Amino acid sequence: MLTISRDLVDAIVAHARRDHPDEACGIVAGAAGSDTPTRHVPMLNAERSPTFYRFDSMEQLRVWREMDDRDEEPVVIYHSHTATEAYPSRTDTSLAGEPRAHYMLVSTRDPEQDEIRSYRIVDGSVTEEPVRVIDAKVDPAAVTTYMFGQNQAQVDYECSAG
Repeated sequence: MLTISRDLVDAIVAHARRDHPDEACGIVAGAAGSDTPTRHVPMLNAERSPTFYRFDSMEQLRVWREMDDRDEEPVVIYHSHTATEAYPSRTDTSLAGEPRAHYMLVSTRDPEQDEIRSYRIVDGSVTEEPVRVIDAKVDPAAVTTYMFGQNQAQVDYECSAG
């Protein structure tokens, strides 16, 4: 299960909306070995494409070196899909190279509704996982997708296929 703060989710969604109609991409770093995302790092989609993303190689080198210096790792690797559901494409799956990372996808196809989903991708195998958003201050009527429970402190998104 991915547990992530509302502020980080909001920053990821804002980045995805800002870059639309192109795909957005970035990471959320966290302390090495912690599986706790803490630092949002929006990155440049070097492809500037509505159907594909690729980190700029020089920026990626800089960000990965910075994480090494801070004893961090990429806990979440995210990107957006602009016209399709938040599910990894075959290309996304083949390029997933961080087996410990949560791969978060944000669909911006509907301007009125945010769709976020998270996956583990290891050796080409995609496994969807629940997303727990903590410190959430959410209007109950505003959360309509993938939600199975909430209170004032957290929102749990059920990530089931179909």
